[in-house]
Amino acid sequence: MANIVAVIALAHAPGVTGWLDKAPQSQQDELIRGYAAMAKRLAAAKPDVIVGIANDHLLNFQMENIPDWCVGIADRWQGPARWFQDWLNVADYEVAGHRALARHIVRGVGEQGINLAYADRLLFDDNWSVPLKFLTPRYDVPLVPIHMNCVMPPLPPNERCYAFGQALTKVIQAWPGNERVAIMATGGLSHDPGGPKYFAVNEAFDRWFLGLLGEADHARVLREVTHERMIAAGDGGTSELLAWLVAMGAAGADTRADTLFYVPSVPLRCGMGGVAWRLSA
Repeated sequence: MANIVAVIALAHAPGVTGWLDKAPQSQQDELIRGYAAMAKRLAAAKPDVIVGIANDHLLNFQMENIPDWCVGIADRWQGPARWFQDWLNVADYEVAGHRALARHIVRGVGEQGINLAYADRLLFDDNWSVPLKFLTPRYDVPLVPIHMNCVMPPLPPNERCYAFGQALTKVIQAWPGNERVAIMATGGLSHDPGGPKYFAVNEAFDRWFLGLLGEADHARVLREVTHERMIAAGDGGTSELLAWLVAMGAAGADTRADTLFYVPSVPLRCGMGGVAWRLSA
């Protein structure tokens, strides 16, 4: 039986690798400390594999045909995609996959009533390139990437995201191996890529959302963190927090999330932060 040893969520904003020097030095320092704290929390859990959930950014799927979730089932992954290399300022990397566990997730979650797409070829952009650079810089922890639709209507409802997280935990725990598994959601917080609020960060929304996660009232999060509120905080970007709702479901009912860092950086075009849920023993 596999053991879930960590559930975390964090921003993957490309500015933190691509143009960090444009932010004030105080923000640069705070972000580096914040991502280091996330890396330390993950390393302490000693995961054998990371199961990740992140927005696909329309990189792998056509706009009219986007699955809610697509599980990567390859043995190895490469990144970043060619077009994103200069923009992200992240060197080419390779990371192992876990094909058997990924296929088990597809089958098992389907049996729970949530059908998943799957693929053995997926392009990576900032969704994985940014968090992996900071959290596993040696790329030595295998990754099962799950790409999700966070931007094109109809978006998966909050309750469905949460239910997927619950099913994901149940299926991973039913895996016959003894792997230590970390679940990692990436995306958010408030940002509006290319939109009218591109040069703004909604700090009030971000702090409200992080505060809700810290209250351990999952029903309230699902009820109050509506698509309309996310869009108002930044269209096309803030809704990446749907991946965080998957992680919240995976963490278990009414678990509390500790905020490890938060930096509202207008020069980097994003409210950036990270949380870790307190898992029951």
